[in-house]
Amino acid sequence: MKFIFHLYKNTNLLRLSFSLLISVMPLSVMADTKPPKLVLQITVDQLRSDMPERFIDKMSKGGFKYLYNKGVVFKNAHHVHANTETIVGHTSLATGALPSVHGMIGNVWFDNKQGRLVYNIEDEQYPLLSADADVNKETEIDPTQKAAKVSGRSPRNIMVSTFSDELSIATNGKAKVFGVSVKDRGAVAMAGHTGKAFWFSKKSGEFVTSQYYYDQYPKWVIDFNNTQPTKAYHQKSWQLLKPQNSYQFAKNDDQPWETKFPGFGRTFPHQYGDMNNGYFNTFLTLSPAGDELTADFAKAILVNEKLGQDAVTDYLSVSFSSTDYVGHIFGPSSLEAEDNLLRLDRTLARLLKFVDEKVGLNNTLIVLSADHGAAEVPQYLAHLGMESKAVSPDGWDVSPGLKTLKKRFGLDQKLIKTYFHPYIYLDRELIAQKKLSLAQVQKAVAQEVEKLDGVSLAISSTDIEANAVPNDYVHSLVINNHNQRRSGDVYVVFEPHRFIADMEGLTVAATHGSPWSYDTFVPIIFAGNGIEHEVIHKRVSALDVATTLSAFLKIKPPSGAHGNVLPEILED
Repeated sequence: MKFIFHLYKNTNLLRLSFSLLISVMPLSVMADTKPPKLVLQITVDQLRSDMPERFIDKMSKGGFKYLYNKGVVFKNAHHVHANTETIVGHTSLATGALPSVHGMIGNVWFDNKQGRLVYNIEDEQYPLLSADADVNKETEIDPTQKAAKVSGRSPRNIMVSTFSDELSIATNGKAKVFGVSVKDRGAVAMAGHTGKAFWFSKKSGEFVTSQYYYDQYPKWVIDFNNTQPTKAYHQKSWQLLKPQNSYQFAKNDDQPWETKFPGFGRTFPHQYGDMNNGYFNTFLTLSPAGDELTADFAKAILVNEKLGQDAVTDYLSVSFSSTDYVGHIFGPSSLEAEDNLLRLDRTLARLLKFVDEKVGLNNTLIVLSADHGAAEVPQYLAHLGMESKAVSPDGWDVSPGLKTLKKRFGLDQKLIKTYFHPYIYLDRELIAQKKLSLAQVQKAVAQEVEKLDGVSLAISSTDIEANAVPNDYVHSLVINNHNQRRSGDVYVVFEPHRFIADMEGLTVAATHGSPWSYDTFVPIIFAGNGIEHEVIHKRVSALDVATTLSAFLKIKPPSGAHGNVLPEILED
């Protein structure tokens, strides 16, 4: 059909033939204008775009292969902000806006008024409905919990609307909107201001939400949690899905750089142990079990909330988190990461089969992407011959250059209050007390930090706001990440393949958060709802997802949207 159309534009003979073809073509073939019954947005945390195709020959027909073989696949998609972290990427996908606009500039930021680090979706006005799921009591492998002094959760820190919000607005609230994830921020960002969000509590082993969304749990949620879904993993273990010799990383099960988490180990099988163990639920999230639980809850939403069962398009976001946790602990090039993707493929295939049975894939518009990519483990790269090592900012304030700088400014106290990726936060009270220019100090600190080992760029907020930075690609990503209300004093970009390997006292194998391509490179695939297979190699932005979804449904784009509409999804 597309081939005939392109020829038609260039030849008179085919113009006549095309007109005759249209005259006898059934209307159902000419144009299917029915909107989808369901938009299913799948986000895989830390899924670098090349990763699924590394192992796709071992995957089933109904998971990643269905998407890659049936959908429109954008092979060169990137996030266009510098701090490639979970909340930043999720919110960019949800809003089509830059972090400078949507405000979620990092998983945490330092609030000078409160004098503390703020977690991105914390909200003391909306505590969790489940008291025994209080995040302050959780056993958590996550640096963001350092800032989680407030257990309440809501999307109110997101400064603009999401695609799901616009769907609610366009349908007068009739569209049912839900988001689910192991991570609270993965669920909340995608559900937006008007939807409902659920996430997994590592404390209680249940899916929970906050009073922002409900006064009390729907009965079906209580029933789901009462089945004790984690009990299926009691005294079980994460074992390889296939014979070990069939894996690309078959001989790499015990790599010295992997994190040996107590009780979980770094070799197969990884034991979950007793469900009464305080780390049991954490172990589940460090494995494919976290994604399996998430998919099961997503199916429960679909059935109990009757998504896709009427003429109004509904929305379901499913954010899979296990790839991120596995990547941090074992690295993206590990036997664990390989098996996790094979198991995620199976989970994905089962979810899509379920959606097909309940709604129909032809009635469902699917979009899959990721919040960020993944960096390789420095020791793994060094093993292959590439120079790479971790960075430690702890000694920056007492480095010779900073010592000299403080002496020049007449300071005998600590000038750098804290570093929390990717920002340096200065002691502004000390600077004001000494009657120094904040702008001058920011610039001077940036100049000295840029000389330190492992640092590629250090850019002061003053220079960003004055548009006094070079006009190159990496600087543009830093500018895109800057929000005047929330960003720190100096943005630090590490050299490629350099990062801080410490997460809340736990040494991890790998992390993300840079503007380099391995962290910005993500898949974008649209499938279902009659979409025809196509592979696109032009460079596109993750911001294009929300604007394209809006155009597909003929609704206005989110309020801060900056992305382009992808014409390949709409051309038919």
